[in-house]
This record gives sequence, C-alpha cells and structure tokens, in this order.
Amino acid sequence: MPNPVDTIYTVSRLNRQARMVLESEIGQVWVRAEISNFVAASSGHWYFSLKDDRAQVRTAMFRNANRNVSLRPKEGDRVLVRATLSLYEPRGDYQLIAEHMEPEGEGLLKQQFEQLKQRLAAEGLFAQQHKQPLPHPILKVGIITSATGAALHDILTVLKRRNPAIDVIIYPSQVQGESAALQLIQALHVANQRNEVDVLIVGRGGGSLEDLWCFNDERLARAIFASGIPIISAVGHEVDISIADFVADLRAPTPSAAAEMVSEDRLELQKRLLNTQRRLHRAMASQLQQLQGRQQLAVEQLQRTHPKARLAQQSQYLDRLYSDLHHLMSGQFNRSLQQINHLQARLQQHSPQHKLQQMRQQLAYQSQGLHRQMHKLLQDKQQGLANSSHLLNTVSPLATLSRGYSISLKQGEVVKRAADLQSGDKLTTRFVDGEINSKVE
Repeated sequence: MPNPVDTIYTVSRLNRQARMVLESEIGQVWVRAEISNFVAASSGHWYFSLKDDRAQVRTAMFRNANRNVSLRPKEGDRVLVRATLSLYEPRGDYQLIAEHMEPEGEGLLKQQFEQLKQRLAAEGLFAQQHKQPLPHPILKVGIITSATGAALHDILTVLKRRNPAIDVIIYPSQVQGESAALQLIQALHVANQRNEVDVLIVGRGGGSLEDLWCFNDERLARAIFASGIPIISAVGHEVDISIADFVADLRAPTPSAAAEMVSEDRLELQKRLLNTQRRLHRAMASQLQQLQGRQQLAVEQLQRTHPKARLAQQSQYLDRLYSDLHHLMSGQFNRSLQQINHLQARLQQHSPQHKLQQMRQQLAYQSQGLHRQMHKLLQDKQQGLANSSHLLNTVSPLATLSRGYSISLKQGEVVKRAADLQSGDKLTTRFVDGEINSKVE
C-alpha cells in the first residue's frame, strides 16, 4: 500500500504536473472561435479569450508570434488559431498559447486549398508532360466566363485590337457562387463536344479567395485535365493563384494577358506580309535578271552562229517566260491585296453599330411590354376595386334598410331585444329615407 505522504502535492507541484500533462498529451491544436476580452499589453503581448456559445478559454499570444498577424484582432472577430494547450502555474488557469492566427473563413479555405493542391499534384494532374501546346495558327478562340463580367470585355477588347480576324465563341457561365463550378464544368463539356475552337480561355476578374473559390473545385480541376482542347487559365489578377491555374495547359496572369497569348498582333501580321512581299519582289527581280542574262547569252550565241530560225524560237520562248512571270507576280500581288481587303472587311464586321441597333430594338420591345403589363395591372386593380365595392354594398346597413327594414337606437346603441327596453325609454327609429323619435309606454 503506497505511503499517503508520497501522494500529497503542493499547489505549485500540482499545477506544474498538470501543465506538463496538458502540453505533452494534447499539445498543439487548431481552434475556431470568437475573440473576447482582447487586451494588448504594453509589452507587446496579447491576452484574450476564445469563446463559442457554450464555453471560453483564456489565451495568450506573445509578441514574437503576433507580429506575424496581418490584421489586429478586435472584440467579436471570428478567427482560426493554432495554439499549444498549457496551464498558467501561478494561478492554476488552464490556457492556450497562440502561435498563429487568421480570419476564420480565409484560414479554412487556405487549408482546403493546400490539401487539394497536394493531393492533385500527387496524382500527376499538374505534371508538365500532360500539358498540351497551343496550336498555331489560332483561328478560333473559346471563352468560358461570365457574359456580363469585366473579364469578357477585356479579352474581346484585346482580340479586336490585336487581330480582329480571330473568331470568338463565348460559353457563358457563372464564375462566383455555389453553382459556378458546375456551370463551368458544363461549359467545358459543351466546348469539347462541339470541338469548334482551337483553344479555350477559362477565367474571370480579380476578387477575394471566397469569390474565386469555384476555380479551386476538384471536379472542375479534373474536367480541365480531361479536356481535349488546350486550356488557358486566366483567373483574377497576377497575384491570385487557383487550382485551375496548376492543372490548365497554360496560366495567364490576367484575362487580358490570355487574349494576348492567343492573338497575333495585326501590326506584326501586316509587317510580315510586307516583308514577304519585298522578298517576293526581290526573288522576281533576281529571276528576271537571270532570264535577261540568259537572253543576252543566247543573243551572243546567235550572233556567232546567225541561226535566224533558232533566234526567233528563243525570242518567242523568252516572251512566254516573261508573260508567265508577269502573271505570277500579278497573281501573288492580287492575292496579297485580297487578303488585306478581307482583313479590313472583318474589322468592319466587328463594328459596334450593329450591336447598338439590336440593343435599341430590344429596349423598344421591352418598353412596349412594360406598358402592356402596367395597363393590364391597372385594369385588374380597377376590377378588384369594383368587386370589393359591390361586396361592401351587400353587407351595408343602408342596403338592409332599402329592403323595408328599420333600425331602432337607444342612446346611440342598436336595440337587439325587447327585453332591453323599459317604459319611458326614448327611441330613434331609422328608415331608408329618414328617422323618427318615439317613447316606450
């Protein structure tokens, strides 16, 4: 049997052993809670309570740890805290020693992001050998984004400026909210089934981590990986990183940058065409010079031999070569001119005038519909008023009087029973066309 003296603790020994048990058995934990009783000491340390609707725990966050917190917490803030379970020995208070703190929602999302990123990377979805190269030339571009977002406007503006000859097909989808991921996946499936574009741009403008969260959806990541069409991810601004960026074939820092990646600058195209034309002219001039040299050589040979018939044949052959050369030069020049005219016509087709006219017609149609709806609503309200008036008239006391009935009043109150009357009571009897006063005998 143990000696009772060996089991007797001093308070300090008991608290010290309790602290050691808490730190060794439980150790580091993540706690999601609300800030309460926050105090920033002059030493730079923070002292506060973490609470939920049922309990609270004292917490300390020392200066070397809280200097890494981006936002100073305040009363009522919801936070995610990484801390070590401990005990403050002098008072015997159970407490947490906080090492890291971040806003609750953002912290959970970052954890989920990192976990999914590591898992997909381990499966090889980010591996470079699975990336598809962009085709060349790119003649048709598909865009998966919000039909009313700024990202679509930026992409179309860049494409129109750099190369208006590129065809654009828009696959509209929500890019924020609970249903956004499923809509993005559906748009990817539609684009792959139609197989009508050379490359797809998937993205949206900038926003918070919560705003961009649909691009961190695992189902969307697998749909991007399975796409047979090369995909450029253009999500947010340059500092925004999503799972879609890692799994896509190419990442663009912004939607505008994605548009520049898939479009060849019109000015560069024209410059290349002019260079080709110059090379063609030089080649033709060189060939013409060679032919002229051959002609001169033939003339000299003929002059030495005087074969008039052969000279005539050579002259005819030279004329034919010159005609073919002239035809070739004219054809090449006309084709180049036609291509330039075609590009100019395509540029005219993208003028906003036609779209503006359509929007004006749509506005006029909607205005007419609104007038019709307002007129119908007014008629319905008038009919309802008439029905209510009729119903009110049927229960009106005046209608009852008009059918031959009368109402007797005693001191302004309606007499309902004869037992309510006594001899000498004065009555007022009301008819449809007037009233009379009487006295009970």
